Amino acid sequence: MIVPLLITAVVAYLLGALPFGYWVAKAKGVNIMEVGSKNPGATNVKRVLGSGPGNLVFALDVLKGVVATMVPLVSQAGGEPGTIGYDLGGVVGVVGAVLGHSYSCFIGFRGGKGVATAAGGLFILMPVPCLIAAVAWVVTFYASRYVSLASIVAAVVVTVLPWFMSFSVVVATMASLLGVLVIFRHKANISRLMAGTEHRWNRK
Repeated sequence: MIVPLLITAVVAYLLGALPFGYWVAKAKGVNIMEVGSKNPGATNVKRVLGSGPGNLVFALDVLKGVVATMVPLVSQAGGEPGTIGYDLGGVVGVVGAVLGHSYSCFIGFRGGKGVATAAGGLFILMPVPCLIAAVAWVVTFYASRYVSLASIVAAVVVTVLPWFMSFSVVVATMASLLGVLVIFRHKANISRLMAGTEHRWNRK
């Protein structure tokens, strides 16, 4: 079981590390690492280049999480369904993809916040908590117009909710760790929110 999981971790990391935000912006003649928030995530791409490129990057980042999580489950890299190893295969996939997205070896170990990639993988493992987190994101965003605050609230929901539902300790622990990672990746946004200088998404 160890070797398949190690292979899963490496493949998931490399898949997650694919810097779609950087590539899409580069195709438009923009170095996304030097404009806006200097983040290669979908939000900054959308802010700088518009809805089309931004939505494309978001979809591709979500897809990374979905594929990285589904492949080890379908191939039963960690074991048969109903076993801890089976859950562990999916967990290794989504964690690897999020780490790859956040610390991409293709762009100097920089990357996005990991929200979209984590959402894609977590939806495969625990769809109901993810749907609740998505509702929390939408409500928070439209109430505040802060993407960062909405993402932080959704991460808190994902961190806490699985412990009150019928998920294995492996999946619940992984969700909590990913939620904490996403919140940590927003530390600069949290500072700006507290200072009142965070970028608010304006209605157009």
